[in-house]
Amino acid sequence: MPDVELDFSREEYELRLAKVRSAMETRGIEVLVSADPSNMSWLTGYDGWSFYTPQAVLVTHDDDPIWWGRGMDAKGALRTVYMDERHVVAYSDDHVMSTEKHAYQHLAALLSDSRFDQAVVGVELDNYYYSAASHIHLLAGLPQAQIVDATGLINWQRTIKSEQELVYMRRAARIVEKMHHRILELIEPGMRKNDLVAEVYHTSIAGTEEFGGDYPAIVPLMPTGVDASAAHITWDDKPFKSGEGTFFEIAGVHRRYHVPLCRSVFLGDPPQKMVDAEKALVEGLEAGLQAAQSGNRACDIANALHETLARAGIERDARCGYPIGLSYPPDWGERTISLRGTDESELKPGMTFHFMPGLWMDDWGMEITESFMITEDGPAETFADFPRKLFVKK
Repeated sequence: MPDVELDFSREEYELRLAKVRSAMETRGIEVLVSADPSNMSWLTGYDGWSFYTPQAVLVTHDDDPIWWGRGMDAKGALRTVYMDERHVVAYSDDHVMSTEKHAYQHLAALLSDSRFDQAVVGVELDNYYYSAASHIHLLAGLPQAQIVDATGLINWQRTIKSEQELVYMRRAARIVEKMHHRILELIEPGMRKNDLVAEVYHTSIAGTEEFGGDYPAIVPLMPTGVDASAAHITWDDKPFKSGEGTFFEIAGVHRRYHVPLCRSVFLGDPPQKMVDAEKALVEGLEAGLQAAQSGNRACDIANALHETLARAGIERDARCGYPIGLSYPPDWGERTISLRGTDESELKPGMTFHFMPGLWMDDWGMEITESFMITEDGPAETFADFPRKLFVKK
């Protein structure tokens, strides 16, 4: 096979592997089975829409990682990972959607043949891509091994971004800016929502003249009016109407790196309650960004926001943000730190977050958010440059 064009240097992949191995050693884990496609990609470069069948990256202490997955996806692995073909291992297609065989039976045999039949094996128990059936078959196939929970072990190594990762995220920010400009240009009463979503997708994938976009881990969320009181409604084919507000929860994506940015638009004259909430929300957002400094804690951001909102009579106690970076469906968060009042995780330079203080009220909703990076000194650096306001279009 020809040389693979990697998104990162081999030296960066080596540094990532060393961080994971150090965390494994601390936990006494001899072999790690990572089924999360985001972690698989971060460790090896693997990129493919194959996560609907069992797949994983196996990490040991003394050899390159092994990509393991469905046979028809092995060539995709060889075209995207840095390892050689000896480290790409596939199972046959009769393990796929079968009532007679399961892929994790194959994996258990592979680990046993590799002398890990009595090892401490780490798995990501609380992960979208590691099913209960997978766990049952791994336990049955390795009865003498110690299977331990390694959920988040790799995720925590991803929290501080490298310079190249930040390059990709800043490109994603340019894309999401274009997406919001396009929304403001087109939205009007009578336009069908699905037609606007089509334009949003086109803009996101087209990217800029210098670089293209990628598909997002979450589809565009854009509920209108009373529907905006719900946080995660997508879209339909109904027309926009005057007298209603819509929030747009979208992200620019480049090389799988996400920069979410949410804004809200009201068609017509917004009610005073939304105008007042906009003022408090923007003030709270800016207070949180001021608190987002190296050495502070995740809870400091949340508390700054919630104290500001409380002074305006708005009670909000849900988490208001999460780490972001490389991701695959169904979520663009990294699932480690939460920006909430009880999370005392220290903020460190290079950490990246989506600060997401959405308001979902009884009969309306509003989102004005920022994605940012913790800097060496001073307040956070926001990735996107787009006005923080409730946009009004008449």
